[in-house]
Amino acid sequence: MAEQTGLVAAYVLDGQGGGRKVGWPEIDVWTPAEGTLWVHLQGTEEDTRAWLRGPSGLDPLVADALLAEETRPRALAVGDGLVVNLRGVNLNPGADPEDMVSLRLWVDAHRVVTVRLRYLMALQDVRESLAAGRGPKDTGDVLADISTRLVERMGPVIGTLDDRTDDLEEQMIGAERREIRQELAGIRHEAIVLRRYLAPQRDVMGGLLVEQQPWIGARHRARLREAMDRVTRYVEDLDAIRERAGVIQDELVNRLAEQMNKTMYHLTVVATIMLPLGFVTGLLGINVGGIPGAENEWAFAEVCAILAAMVAVQVALFKRLKWI
Repeated sequence: MAEQTGLVAAYVLDGQGGGRKVGWPEIDVWTPAEGTLWVHLQGTEEDTRAWLRGPSGLDPLVADALLAEETRPRALAVGDGLVVNLRGVNLNPGADPEDMVSLRLWVDAHRVVTVRLRYLMALQDVRESLAAGRGPKDTGDVLADISTRLVERMGPVIGTLDDRTDDLEEQMIGAERREIRQELAGIRHEAIVLRRYLAPQRDVMGGLLVEQQPWIGARHRARLREAMDRVTRYVEDLDAIRERAGVIQDELVNRLAEQMNKTMYHLTVVATIMLPLGFVTGLLGINVGGIPGAENEWAFAEVCAILAAMVAVQVALFKRLKWI
């Protein structure tokens, strides 16, 4: 299998926070006596599929779960191990953070297999910690480290979303409503998509806390509990962002309705003023004989003066009635 592709990285952990990087030849002959093995694979490669369904020795159910194209966060016990599907924010250049990246894991007492379809910075964080000698020491640590790193990467994204909502609330007075509506739609969409995956991920981490696997110790449960608490807080933040966005939307609708009512009111006042003027001018404009003032050179000026007086009387009356 020395010529195979699909291997992103693989390490044999030394139990002290470091690890020895290995390739396919070492993976093929690895035994648990050498230490914990972590194999990180690219799921889109055909050789990855072949290894998972063959030399890996994994149950076919586990291999299918690791290679599934569409996944939601979940944890499934299979024998003495766990299949865990998690999600992380997409921080790749040009990508939308809410387009979350899936990560599939198989974890047992001696080996961790992770499968990705797209690049995840959280996994790179774990690899860098191994290189620095501050990485995971066993399979429980690998699971806890990956879960924690995924959650840490979510924090800035949700914080930015919260800040955008704050800015939107401040812009309500002076900004163009069209700009606010566009920004508001983007915020609500991002919050909905993020929550759709974070809520089940919170449940997955809660389920890991009660899994009766011997390789999940008290230290691992404490770290998983901290990750679950942070995810719970993020879900609550997203709920708050959605509620605030709803309040902003209601305020926009109310302001638009108020503006329309004012416009209609002004048009009504103008139409009310013009109605008697139109009646008089229409009456004088009928094409029949006997129109008064037809032979009087001052008649037009007199009619204009009468009309102006009528407008003045109406305006004074409307002000007295506090209509304008």
